[in-house]
Formats: sequence, C-alpha cells, structure tokens
Amino acid sequence: MKRSFLFLFLLPGCLLAQPKPEKPWMLGPFQKENAHNPILDAKSSTTFACPIRKETVRWEEKDVFNPATVVRNGKVYMIYRAEDTVGKYAGTSRLGLAESTDGIHFKRMPKPVFYPDNDAMKVYEWEGGCEDPRVVESPNGVYVMTYTSYDGDIARLCVATSRNLIKWNKQGLAFSQFDNGKYRNLWSKSGAIVCKRMGDRLVAQKINGKYWMYWGDQPKLRLATSDDLLHWSPLESDRGEPVIAAESRPGKYDSRLMEPGAFAMLTKDGIQLIYNGMNADQNGDPNLPKGAYCGGQLLFDAHDPAKLLDRSETYFIKPDQPYEIQGQVNQVCFLEGMVPFKGRWFLYYGTADSKIGVTVAKQ
Repeated sequence: MKRSFLFLFLLPGCLLAQPKPEKPWMLGPFQKENAHNPILDAKSSTTFACPIRKETVRWEEKDVFNPATVVRNGKVYMIYRAEDTVGKYAGTSRLGLAESTDGIHFKRMPKPVFYPDNDAMKVYEWEGGCEDPRVVESPNGVYVMTYTSYDGDIARLCVATSRNLIKWNKQGLAFSQFDNGKYRNLWSKSGAIVCKRMGDRLVAQKINGKYWMYWGDQPKLRLATSDDLLHWSPLESDRGEPVIAAESRPGKYDSRLMEPGAFAMLTKDGIQLIYNGMNADQNGDPNLPKGAYCGGQLLFDAHDPAKLLDRSETYFIKPDQPYEIQGQVNQVCFLEGMVPFKGRWFLYYGTADSKIGVTVAKQ
C-alpha cells in the first residue's frame, strides 16, 4: 500500500502546524508558552503581617503554584497559592492576586487577599492554610471560590465569595450542612463547578434545577449539588454511598487518582472537564515517571452530569520542562485555572508545586 508523506519546510516566522486534539470534542491542542514559562515564581521581598502569628512573614517566599483565573474588565486576574517558610508544616498557604493585560505577564498585589485569620474558619485553616482555589461567577455576578482548608491533618473543601476578587467572605465548609455533618471531618477538596461560557466569563449553570460540582482527589471522581452555590450536598446512592462520575484506569496516566481542573463547562457536546491524573507507582503508565501529574479531559452528558460519555485515552500535557520535573513535588503539571481571552484559551498550571506556567490553545 502506498503512503503519502507531507514535508513541511519551516521558514523564518512560520510555525509548524500543531496536531488536532485526540478527539473532536476536546479542547486544544494546547501549546506551552515555554519562552515565558514559568510566568510566576516565589518572591522573597513581599511581606505580610500575619494576624495569627502576630509577626511579619515573607508570605510567598517558598513557592507559588496552583492558580485560579478569571477575566474581569479586559484583564486576566490570577488568584494563586503561595507558601511562606514558617511553622511546623514548613509553610502556611495564603492566596495572592495578580493581574495581566496579555495573559502572560502578571503584576502582583503586595499582600495576600485570602488567608487564615482569627475567625470561625481558623480551626480548619491553621496552620496549613488556604490552598488550591477555583473560581466561577454566579448568575448575579458574584465570584464563587472553592478552596481547600488544611489544618495539618485533614483537607476540607470550603467556599468563599467576592464581588471584586480582593475582599472575600468565607462561607464555611462546602458540605457542613449535609446529613448532620457527615462529611465535616472527612478528607475533601478540589471543587470544579459546572458553568457556561458567556463571552469571557464562566458563569455557574443549573442542570435539572441544581448547580453541580465535580470534586475529590481519589481514584474515583465524585459529584455534589447545590441550590445556592454555597451549601453543597454530595451525591449519594440509595445506600448512602458516593455516586462515582469517573474512575482511575490501570496502566494509564490517571492510574492512581483523578482531581478536577478549573471548572466543568457546558458545551454543544456535553459537559467538558479538564482534570489532573496521577500515575501510580505500580501498574501505571510505564512511559511516565511514578507519581507524575498529567492532564486529561472528560465528557459528561449535559442533562445527566453523572453519565460519562467519553474520555481522553492519553494525556494532553505532561511534565517535560526542568521546572515541571523538579521542585517541591517532582513531576507535576497541575491544571487549575483557565480563561477564554483574546481569541485563545489560557490554561494555567502549577509546576512541581513550586511555580506557575501557562499553555494556550485557539478557541
């Protein structure tokens, strides 16, 4: 059988065409901005008067990573996790804010905008801190942030709200009112709310009269619903067991666990969810390092968020740059923030739990 070959000659200013996404419904292809990455890293010159320690700390001296992003007033705003070097956990996490006019070069605010304080959430946030934000808008224009509180023992999924990304109101544990506090002291994190793109905004959208959220960092991805985006109920079967939306796969890049990315998005094909998959030490993808975090995509039914229609067979992003391969946690590309901006998708990720990178795709 004859085979035809296409020879491409690269001239100055010409780019080699990128391959198409693995499946037609997937976003991409994405290309890392290696000429600019990492776009944000640790900074030792910024200080913060910690209200709990009652001393000044270099709040982003150790690492910055795992950001959420939104477009507001024609700019990309990034809410990023930053760690200091103080305390028994070798760093408390707080959330900083930075803005950009091009999606790549960011100017930071000097103080964190979200942090552990002497408030009702201190018991859950101290002294591990506030981690891994994800942000969408409510239909009435309020920013809703899911984040992880860590007390040094248990990670708990929490909710906060804001109208300007600077002043935040802590709304408490996401699952605190469900079934007499059944989930209050169980490990929970990583809440990606189902939303719909409206221009450059990602707005939470109800399905069958409820808001929906994919959550968890386990071999099985879970679901929750809400009436108000603040109080969430894990979706359970009649036997009181969590309903499973998707599962890890032996021999694949997601063989150890799955963790949602920035948000889940309603499209003409269904609900698209970019997620993080961790490679298992045993019976994982033999072509990836043990414990590597790579990115994949899931597609769920638009009318039944628990019904998995399709998924990527392989990853579309993996650690392959020095700052992704080595850091606080080696071999990590952790996808957590994404926005449509100036005709492209900007997908932001933590690199080795130490810095922040971006990869882009045409819309």
